[in-house]
Amino acid sequence: MNTNDTLLIMVAVIALLIQSFWLFLDARKRGHNYWFWGIWGLIQSPLPLLFYLIIARKIYRRKAGRE
Repeated sequence: MNTNDTLLIMVAVIALLIQSFWLFLDARKRGHNYWFWGIWGLIQSPLPLLFYLIIARKIYRRKAGRE
C-alpha cells in the first residue's frame, strides 16, 4: 500500500465519522432512532445521509403536520 492509498483511506474514515456523528446528533435532536442512524452512517456512505434527509426530515415532518 502506498501513501496515496493510505491518504484515501484516512479521508474516507474521517468522512464516515463526521457523517455518523452528524446523523446521530440530528436524529437525537429530532426524536428519531438515533442509534440506528449513527451506526448506519458509520458503516456506509452516502446512502444513510440521503435516506435520512429524505425520509426522516421531509416525510416524517409532513406526517407530523410541521410543514
